[in-house]
Amino acid sequence: MNISITQTSYIEAKVDKTSHLASKEDLANAKTDMIKWFVGLFIALALMIIGLYFKG
Repeated sequence: MNISITQTSYIEAKVDKTSHLASKEDLANAKTDMIKWFVGLFIALALMIIGLYFKG
């Protein structure tokens, strides 16, 4: 099997482009962080709406 220099550089460039992608662990951590933010914002928004309801 004869691999030329251009094919090798193409393969190295392809591997280099995928080195910055997130791992499964990174995605799982991001998912839990997003759930925490959504729940916190939902609770804050619900309390604001309830406060406005009782004020008026």
